[in-house]
Amino acid sequence: MNVWPTDWLPVAIGVVAFLYAAVGHAGATGYIAVMTLAGIAAATVRPTALALNVIVATIGTVQFTRAGHLRGGLLVPLALASAPAAFIGGGLSLPLPIFKGLLGAILAFSAFRQLAEARRGEVPTPAAALPPVARSPSWPGLLVLGALVGLLAGLTGVGGGVFLTPALLALRVAPLKTVAAVTAPFILVNSLAGLAGRAVSSGIGLEGVSRPILLAAVVGGFLGSQAGAFQLPVRSLRILLAVVLAIASVNLLAASLYPPAR
Repeated sequence: MNVWPTDWLPVAIGVVAFLYAAVGHAGATGYIAVMTLAGIAAATVRPTALALNVIVATIGTVQFTRAGHLRGGLLVPLALASAPAAFIGGGLSLPLPIFKGLLGAILAFSAFRQLAEARRGEVPTPAAALPPVARSPSWPGLLVLGALVGLLAGLTGVGGGVFLTPALLALRVAPLKTVAAVTAPFILVNSLAGLAGRAVSSGIGLEGVSRPILLAAVVGGFLGSQAGAFQLPVRSLRILLAVVLAIASVNLLAASLYPPAR
């Protein structure tokens, strides 16, 4: 039964695309949430979310690269390891309620952490008290992280940004806008790999991708990534990131308590 007016679905998709694109994400967890509320079949929701991810992540990659925030040395090992792992995860069909519940709790903690960081930004902090940005981790470390995030992305049907961004920020490998710039193409690679894995295992199934939804994702993704890459200050990005992680957390926790029918 629909609990969301389907006429408003493109608007909701556009809002999700804007919020996520502003922080270098593509919105899969948000798309899954609003499409589920709209009563779209579970078998269609996951591939549709990945397809919208490809669109928004492509736009975000271009925008954050134009703004000069991308670091190829950080992206390459992450993407190399994540793509095959996402392909494998995209082809699996497992009962995941406990797994999703745990991930949801982790993302909820990450959301609270980002809000705390944003609030701390309101008060001037001595430079000596600011956490330093660490050197980039080794390639083996990035390969392991990329593989883990890629597998999680494939299993849960998302691009992996909601897992990668908190991990990179916790490791303090780069400033927030650089992390966002790395996350967008990372999501693009994983979403394509996840779609490929699904196509091999059971077909893609993109019945839910209508023209209004595509247009909403393009417009929301462009405006959001433009704001995030060129206009919004870091504190505002942290608040938006907290919102994005909270949406992802609620979606995963709900999926763990009320698994969708296959």
